Amino acid sequence: QVQLVESGGGLVQLGGSLNVSCAASETFFSLAIMSWYRQALGKPRELVATISPSGHVNYQERVKGRFTISRDNTKSTVSLQMNSLKPEDTAVYYCNSWVMGKDYWGQGTQVTVSS
Repeated sequence: QVQLVESGGGLVQLGGSLNVSCAASETFFSLAIMSWYRQALGKPRELVATISPSGHVNYQERVKGRFTISRDNTKSTVSLQMNSLKPEDTAVYYCNSWVMGKDYWGQGTQVTVSS
């Protein structure tokens, strides 16, 4: 059973920065495609950023240039550095792992951007 534990959410002002991290318990972390999703109140969950095992990254258009996803395979962690935050970035952010045909989710961490 893979466990993903997010941390680092919180309240930040417009234009501020925040870093959220996810620690994975999985043995095969280095083989996993890791992603960050977010879900705002009353809206569907959406993909924010993805990083492949080799480090190839993809971003949702609305966060390009502001967010950076990274991973440390030696520590089994994935992080999302968020800069120039906007109120529309307010959401619960979820860590996701896809490895060996299976999907795993963390419990989520709240990010709130005040204007």
